[in-house]
Amino acid sequence: MKSVAELLEEAGQLPPDQRLTLAHRLIATTELVPSFKVEDQWDNVIRERIARYDRGESQASPVHEVLSRIDSRLNDDS
Repeated sequence: MKSVAELLEEAGQLPPDQRLTLAHRLIATTELVPSFKVEDQWDNVIRERIARYDRGESQASPVHEVLSRIDSRLNDDS
């Protein structure tokens, strides 16, 4: 079995979209099954965010900017 460091090194050589897919799949394997109440609440949040965007009250950001901000925050906490 490979170590986490070995897997991380190999994953780092994948194209960005495949790394994101891998990350999503890994996270999905550890998530608990959400309750219907939680799913309904998320649906409401999503609908409201879409409505605000459609009304011009919020703007979208390119994914590379969002990921860069997340990386910066994570590195600041180290």
